Amino acid sequence: MKICSLASGSKGNCLYVETGDTRLLIDVGLSLRETLLRMEAQGIDAARVHAVLVSHEHIDHIRSVGAFARKFKVPVIASHLVCKKAEKYLHKAHLIEFEAGCALMLRDVEVDPFPITHDACDPVGFVLESREGRCGSATDLGIVTRLVTEKLRCCRALNLESNHDVEMLMNGPYPWELKQRIKSRHGHLSNDESLELLFDLAHAGLEALVMAHLSEINNHPDHVVRTTETFLRDQNVCDPRIVIGDQYSASAVMTI
Repeated sequence: MKICSLASGSKGNCLYVETGDTRLLIDVGLSLRETLLRMEAQGIDAARVHAVLVSHEHIDHIRSVGAFARKFKVPVIASHLVCKKAEKYLHKAHLIEFEAGCALMLRDVEVDPFPITHDACDPVGFVLESREGRCGSATDLGIVTRLVTEKLRCCRALNLESNHDVEMLMNGPYPWELKQRIKSRHGHLSNDESLELLFDLAHAGLEALVMAHLSEINNHPDHVVRTTETFLRDQNVCDPRIVIGDQYSASAVMTI
C-alpha cells in the first residue's frame, strides 16, 4: 500500500492511494497543472490512476476533478447530489454515482463512502479495502460520529483532519461568524478532537498517519506533530509514521 498527500488545506486537497492493483485519487482540488507537477515530483504516474473519488463539492476538493478525468479518461466516483451540484466542474467526465453508506467494488478495491457532517450537500469520508488491508480518509468533519469511528477502525493508513487549535482560532483574526462555523458540527475538527478520535482508532496495525487540512492561520505543523507524537508515545499501542499534509508541497510517498 502507498499513500501520498499531494495537497491538504483550504486552498486545495488531493490524496493519492495505491492499494492492491488499483491507484486512486481522493479529490483534486489543485489546478491540473499543479497536480501533475506534484505527482511527477513524487514519481507517481498520473496516466496509471484508475479513478478519482470525490468527498464533496467544495472547490478546494473538486477544482480539477473533471479536467483530470477527461485528460486521462478515468471515471469520477461521487454521490448523485455532488454530481448535480458540481456539474460544471464534471462536464463530460465519466461519472459513477454512489450512495453514502453503500460500498462499491472498483477493480480489486472495495470503496466504502460513509456520511460525515460538514456544510456541503452530501459529504463523505472513504474507507478503501483490498487484500493489502484498509486505508481511511476523513477530513472536513464537523463532529466525530459513532459511525465515523466505526468505519475508520483497523486501518493500516489514515488521512485524518486536524484543522485548528481552539485557542488560536478563538484568539485569531477571523470574524466571529467564521469562528463559529469552523467550531460547529458542520465545520472542522480541532486538534484535540482529532486526537480523541485517534485514541479510539489506535491499534497495533496502524502504520501511516497523515494529519490533514491544517489551518494556516489557526494551527501550526510543529504543534500538531508534537502533540500527536506525545499522544502516540503515551498510549504505546502503535508507532505509525506521521506526515503533516501540506498546502504547498506534496508529502513523500509512504509505502507500508
